[in-house]
Amino acid sequence: MIQAVRNAFGLPDLRRKMLITFLILVIYRLAAHVPVPNIKAELLSEVFSKNQLLSLLDMFSGGAMSNFSVMAMGVYPYVTAQIVIQLLQPIIPALEELAKEGEAGRNKLNQYTYLLTIPLCALQAFSLGMQMQYQGVITNFGLTGSAWLPTLTTILTMTAGTMFAIWLGELITEQGIGQGLSIIILGGIVARIPQRVGAMITTDLRGLIAFLIITAVTVLVIVIVQEGQRRIPVQYGKRVLAMRGNRLRIAGGQSTHIPLRVNSAGMIPLIFAQSFMMLPGVIASYFTNSGVSWVKTVATSIYNLFNGQSTFYWIMYFVLVIGFTYFYTSIVFQQQNLAENLKKQGGFIPGIRPGKRTEDYLNEVLGRITLVGAIFLGVVAILPWMVQDVTETSTMLITSTGLLIVVGVVLDTMRQLEAQLLMRHYEGFIK
Repeated sequence: MIQAVRNAFGLPDLRRKMLITFLILVIYRLAAHVPVPNIKAELLSEVFSKNQLLSLLDMFSGGAMSNFSVMAMGVYPYVTAQIVIQLLQPIIPALEELAKEGEAGRNKLNQYTYLLTIPLCALQAFSLGMQMQYQGVITNFGLTGSAWLPTLTTILTMTAGTMFAIWLGELITEQGIGQGLSIIILGGIVARIPQRVGAMITTDLRGLIAFLIITAVTVLVIVIVQEGQRRIPVQYGKRVLAMRGNRLRIAGGQSTHIPLRVNSAGMIPLIFAQSFMMLPGVIASYFTNSGVSWVKTVATSIYNLFNGQSTFYWIMYFVLVIGFTYFYTSIVFQQQNLAENLKKQGGFIPGIRPGKRTEDYLNEVLGRITLVGAIFLGVVAILPWMVQDVTETSTMLITSTGLLIVVGVVLDTMRQLEAQLLMRHYEGFIK
């Protein structure tokens, strides 16, 4: 692998792509340290140490959330907009038609995604500002009195920061190596490892060793499951294309396969589930200081259930991850319409009738292998809770969700580099 890296860096065009990617990551990390005005920085670490509801957003911002910088929201609003547009495609026929129109349709959907990102940024910035004001981190925030101008300034600044992060990600995709948004998230996650390792060396060496072992085992399992697939054999019938003299020109008859991945949903179910689990706690936090006693009691109870500390939270998180895995996998699989496409192209699964019977067979196989992927994602989601008795803390070097992102992005980037090397007759990363 070291030789493959040297080969990649020795090629001028690949070296240029790698250096551009690194430079953009440096720019993003520098911008992530530019704070929003009127912030009490000394209170931020205390807030994030007690409130795990902000952990997902902090992960997607690459740690910029814990600094409450102009990049605090990272690319999360754009990821949310992408998911919303994708889920709306089977519901809104116009969007479904655009998805089938090739490059032009995809460009139009990307425009809709960008437009949806802007109001999502504004809403999320306002929600975060209100929550930080409630925690005493930010001052002079709200829509009343003289606070509306600083509030508007903060919302516009944070929205601009998110759009700038998205633009940097697009630059990596076009000029660098890998999928830009994923690389930015990866850079933010990895950048925080040295600080956590240093803190654990001085305070909890036993916990560090345990986490290193757990992380190594988890990475191995993630790679196995992420690369796991069920290959469905497909046979294409022979077709007579033309007559040449006394000879027939026959095409087709080849064999291939449909790769059904064990975890075809990626990390999307984790995002869905954690966002869903965050919502009740965020709403309840606004009413925990209510002057009405019963409202305060109910809000406090809900907040304690959904603050990431209770057993109920982790059980619900596990169940929701499994449910969303089946939900998202089903939607994506239906959009592919494999059975109908096979029938149109003259392909069939040996022993299975084309059409409805093929569709039922593929759904049955997908349901079985998705169970494995769903349980895997569920275990990854609740891994911090499962290991806290062993390590005496649920704070990991990398969150389980972050670890899934890191492994997935690294594998995808390695594939892209390998493809570039193979084009130039070099041996790749994956033998």
